[in-house]
Amino acid sequence: MLEWREFPYNLTVKIHNDIDGMRAALAQAAQALYTATPNPRVGCVIVRDGDLLAEGHTQPTGFAHAEAHALQHAKQQGIDVRGATVYVSLEPCSHHGRTPPCADALITAGVARVVVAVEDPNPLVAGQGLARLRAAGIQVELGVLADEAREMNRGFLHRMQHGRPWVRMKIAASLDGGTALQNGESQWITSTQARDDGHAWRARACAVLTGIGTVQQDNPQLNVRAVETPRQPRRIVVDSHLEISPQAKILQDAVGWIFTAVEGGARADELRAEGHELIVLPDDNGKVDLHALMKELGGREINELHVEAGFKLNGSLLRAGVVDELLLYLAPCLLGPAQGLARMPVLEHLSDRLAFRFHEVGQVGPDVRLRLMRSTP
Repeated sequence: MLEWREFPYNLTVKIHNDIDGMRAALAQAAQALYTATPNPRVGCVIVRDGDLLAEGHTQPTGFAHAEAHALQHAKQQGIDVRGATVYVSLEPCSHHGRTPPCADALITAGVARVVVAVEDPNPLVAGQGLARLRAAGIQVELGVLADEAREMNRGFLHRMQHGRPWVRMKIAASLDGGTALQNGESQWITSTQARDDGHAWRARACAVLTGIGTVQQDNPQLNVRAVETPRQPRRIVVDSHLEISPQAKILQDAVGWIFTAVEGGARADELRAEGHELIVLPDDNGKVDLHALMKELGGREINELHVEAGFKLNGSLLRAGVVDELLLYLAPCLLGPAQGLARMPVLEHLSDRLAFRFHEVGQVGPDVRLRLMRSTP
């Protein structure tokens, strides 16, 4: 059977069962991968007797959700969807937000059955959409390809449940864990293919975060260049002492968010004059409070945060326990004495180690790509 990532984007495909239907819905959701933020990436298809009648996916903020988009598609084609089955990758909304409730639109359209992958944890929805459908006499099924649907929307679901973004830390390293030579040289350890793949992960994120050390050492742009994207993610710098130059590449052609621990000063005035935003969140040690930073980003509707930083900030984020996923590219080489993945404290007991679990292993060009998820007790 086809995986949802391979499901054809056309209406000639026959839907034989609920798995096929949800794969088609998830394939639609994938079309909103770079454009839905801060909304979830949702796909919807409408089926009758195995025939795909209409399809839709989340439109940019303020425009139609997936269900409304699919219903619009059906209307444009002159198709009556009464009695049809709807496959949608996330529970239809039940509240008036930027757009009207999708649950009401499905009820008005007269569909007979709605198959949903996962419930929406948004407190404004949280089962109310499903309840409204059932109250209207519509048959509702929940849980088809739930894991795949959660993978599509890790950031949104995590923000709704925990109030902060899903944090994915990307690291490129040698087999012995080196990310840069002791003199700081790091370009390039991994291949062009791995770097291009990293840009694709940047593109799907709402924001890219780095530290002042990386800005001063490498002066990166940290935008998306290697793959096509309809938007650039927000760029964020953690700079406790506000040392960043307004001429830094990461601040060019984009409004940056700079998290710092100091108030005021000429540098702050200059940065603000250039349109950049400074967010002052000091901890007790005169550094940026990383937990407060994550809560702030959650409040700003950042779903997925992509981290590309040096070993110092990597270590701080890992020690703070705010990293949910490691995106690790390993090159088939050894660097010997070098800067490591992250600056971590010396442990006295193995039980104190920071544990992850393998989620996905694959090869990108000559390099290996590992995705690891944080293990929970």
